Amino acid sequence: MSFLRAGATREAAPTSGGDRPVPVLLAPLSGVTDLHVRRIARRLGASAVVSEMVAAAELARGDQEARLRAEGSGVDPHIVQLAGCAPEPMAEAARIAEANGADVIDINMGCPAKVVTGVASGSALMRDIEGATRILAAVRGAVRVPVTVKMRLGWDHATLNAPALARRAEGLGLNAVTVHGRTRQQFYKDRADWAAIRAVVEAVAIPVIANGDVTTLAEARTCLARSGAAGLMVGRAAVGRPWLVGALAAGLAGRPAPVLSGAEMAGLAVEHYQGLLALYGLRMGVRHARKHLAAYAEAGGGLDPEARMRLLTTTDPATATALLARAFTGGRDGAVDAIGEAA
Repeated sequence: MSFLRAGATREAAPTSGGDRPVPVLLAPLSGVTDLHVRRIARRLGASAVVSEMVAAAELARGDQEARLRAEGSGVDPHIVQLAGCAPEPMAEAARIAEANGADVIDINMGCPAKVVTGVASGSALMRDIEGATRILAAVRGAVRVPVTVKMRLGWDHATLNAPALARRAEGLGLNAVTVHGRTRQQFYKDRADWAAIRAVVEAVAIPVIANGDVTTLAEARTCLARSGAAGLMVGRAAVGRPWLVGALAAGLAGRPAPVLSGAEMAGLAVEHYQGLLALYGLRMGVRHARKHLAAYAEAGGGLDPEARMRLLTTTDPATATALLARAFTGGRDGAVDAIGEAA
């Protein structure tokens, strides 16, 4: 992607579509953005997709599940997000990811989960800007590919230090910054503050990507206008709707969103489910699939509560496939565009 090339600088963000291509990326979501959903989202027009968060120490010691989380065959560009609290394991994991084909390394300094912040990783690094800087420097020095960082506005509203951390990243040669418009202490409460991201945009010359609560084309345009960001990253809104990211990119470029029938949506959901089973094997694949199945059932809306429960608990691929098809075709009248409006 052009905005990740060496020396790239931000451009003025458009307030409406058609001015220039606006990158819209699928966010890294732990346990969610597996290889197959990334392949689908990219094929359907997402500007780029990011792996689920990969624990650097686990990848460095050869953990099989960490390796699968970082897998990116068939995805271009292949972006791997790493999380960790110490420079050397992060650097070693970055070297491994690059050797395995990663085109971009993204550093997680934004995850609010207690299991992550409790070991001084993710957004906990925003409480230790010197330690965060050492990690940025170690990863940047370990690889030749572009390096980016994802952060929040700060740990809490008393320490909104995203601009300062972004300046450190820029000074070390990182290529872009993504900012989620909440503090860590907010988790996902309240609304993302898109206007607050503008302070980061104004602090650096490298591209800034805005993240948080973008679910519609109107919200995408408003987020760009308020933040001044060079692009958008969409996470939770795309769970169960892997077509959404590409549809928003199309809308911002002034193109109509693709129109999908219920059968086409069901086919994508089934492709994702079967891909998980192929990637992880039946037992682990079924476990990984459950949150996706719940999201697809909600997006499709065609299952009664009993059928939905069967979908979430079955270990039989044939049963799950049939229920996924019913979720998107049962009671659906006609096609909808990929943003969710009637066609």
